[in-house]
Amino acid sequence: MNRSSFLKKSGLAFGLAFTPSIATSNSISNLINLKDKLKPKIVKNDQGDILNVIGDIQMHKISGSDTNNQIAEWVNDVAPGVGIPPHVHTLEDEIFRVIKGKVELMVDGETTILEAGDIALAPKNIVHSWRIIGEENASMCTSAFPAGIEVMFKELGALPPGPPNFEKVAEICGRYGISFL
Repeated sequence: MNRSSFLKKSGLAFGLAFTPSIATSNSISNLINLKDKLKPKIVKNDQGDILNVIGDIQMHKISGSDTNNQIAEWVNDVAPGVGIPPHVHTLEDEIFRVIKGKVELMVDGETTILEAGDIALAPKNIVHSWRIIGEENASMCTSAFPAGIEVMFKELGALPPGPPNFEKVAEICGRYGISFL
């Protein structure tokens, strides 16, 4: 049998062998159903829900309600010295993409300086923290998947202004699977 015949016959056999299982596969059905539920969304640079989360000014662009709880994404604008102490997420992974400024990021005990264009992944169950360094505000686009953390940020954003009550912050975060070290 020549190569062309073999590829045609084996491709057809492979396709026929797996077509019934693919057609009835839950994962394919879930993808089709998900596509039907999700609606396109365009969010301009100056659009989003603004939250002041203990000094971290966040503009939420995409939430779980937009993505069937797959992902949430926000952009922040943070002054030098502001940061989040070492903590662990048990429910979501996070991706940090620096848009401007300098961010000192610690993930799993390794600290690095991120600048515009740099990206870092902080998987769930891994200790991480960040702090804005330098002389200018920094901005990051953060994605969390699955979604849900944005609900916690709304609760934190509703706390009274002024120095945060760390016990209250830790209690709220704990309800969303986040603990501080």
